[in-house]
Amino acid sequence: MERNNMIEVFKTDVRDAENAKLLVDRIHRQFDSYRCNFDLADCDNILRVLCTRDTVEAAEIIEFLRSHGFTAEVLPDEL
Repeated sequence: MERNNMIEVFKTDVRDAENAKLLVDRIHRQFDSYRCNFDLADCDNILRVLCTRDTVEAAEIIEFLRSHGFTAEVLPDEL
């Protein structure tokens, strides 16, 4: 049975590519089943996090960014 990967999308206050790259590298090291990227061209400075094994723990990502001096909040799904 094939398992679906889960993606969570966050609004952040990360504004520059240097901080985004640093955070992506650190997220990948700390959360080995997460793959993520920033879309800083989006007005919400989007962080997308994909979990290859289970579900994305949003609270962990929010706390992780907070511990690095940034804020994040889950963007609600819109249809």
